[in-house]
Amino acid sequence: MKRDNIIFFISMCALLTTDLYAEPASGYEYIKPETRVMQDDDFANPGLLAVDRGQELFNKKYETGKACSDCHGTEGEKFNKKRLAKYPMYKNRTKEIITLQKRIKNCQSTITDNPLQTDHPELINLETFVRNRAHGEIINIKTEGPVAEVIAQGEKLYTTRYGLIDMSCQHCHDFYPGQMIRGQKISQGQANGFPAYRLATGEMANLHLRIQQCMTLLRAEPFATDSKEIEQLGLYLMTRSNGLAIETPAVRY
Repeated sequence: MKRDNIIFFISMCALLTTDLYAEPASGYEYIKPETRVMQDDDFANPGLLAVDRGQELFNKKYETGKACSDCHGTEGEKFNKKRLAKYPMYKNRTKEIITLQKRIKNCQSTITDNPLQTDHPELINLETFVRNRAHGEIINIKTEGPVAEVIAQGEKLYTTRYGLIDMSCQHCHDFYPGQMIRGQKISQGQANGFPAYRLATGEMANLHLRIQQCMTLLRAEPFATDSKEIEQLGLYLMTRSNGLAIETPAVRY
């Protein structure tokens, strides 16, 4: 039997033994009990250090004498939590995906001549703080209208095979959630906990960084930072999390 036929046969068996169309379940449902305890404990969750650092940056006065908190409050209390739960958004006029991090960068560029670069650790700290302001809010990404075509492009990327491993995101997160790999349960790949603290790396990772890390595991060339592909895939993954509560900062392996 040819290799492609074997992979197809295994995939079909997986479809018969798993529910591909199961209700969305947070990665929290798949992590170990001790990891859940860590995430739930405000003194043990290491991701809250990123929240604290993000708040420091949020209140930092730049060379212009301005800070993020001037508009949004020292605790971010002026944020619209329901609006935060709608990121990433699609801007019809410019045909651009606006991630939460990109929105923060755009705001930052109005108060400093030296905004942080995409996925800089300090920008991820800021992103973590802002996302945490909507902790517990239900994710509600728009899926109808012009954005639907962009989401479909992200779904195509999700089902495309990559790298020397010759697997797609779908192979793990749709076919085998709940199965074990490297001592951990495979999750549905939901995005509601990101930015999250990763035990495997000892650092915070937002969704785009996590996608790049996954692609590296597939022995594939990761999508470039700020690339159209990583934004489309990230948008699609967020739509899969519609209806789940924001957990940032989650703790994941």
